[in-house]
Amino acid sequence: MTIWVDADALPSAARDILVKASLTRRINVVLVANRWMPKPRAELVQTIVVPAGADVADDHIVEHCQQGDLVITADIPLADRVIERGCQVITAYGRELDEANVREALSMRDFKEELRDLGVMTGGPPPYGQSQKQGFANALDRWITRHHRP
Repeated sequence: MTIWVDADALPSAARDILVKASLTRRINVVLVANRWMPKPRAELVQTIVVPAGADVADDHIVEHCQQGDLVITADIPLADRVIERGCQVITAYGRELDEANVREALSMRDFKEELRDLGVMTGGPPPYGQSQKQGFANALDRWITRHHRP
């Protein structure tokens, strides 16, 4: 079982939580980005740098993830693609996406994009603070507890 991470926009606090989980629970974590990133000091954490380009990191994750893996991403279209492959998704804010709610999330994303295209300001995500960090840590811990067998 592997945790795949869409690392281009991942908050550093969420990355730190993933590295700690890898160290303490012996879980493989793969950070995928289209820019260089330092490799964390953790045996089971791997960094992969893909060429620059739209959706290149997403495509790499989709091509390599397997049923039962976890994907960390805020990219709803990527979430939809990996859920179709049998993976589960958690955002860095701790929201769990699955077959039951990813279509609704995709519809909301598309609706907000249409509003932005019309010039309506929809705002972005809240700042990544302590409550968001805690929400992510809790969601990750729930997933590890349910699915990881060392």
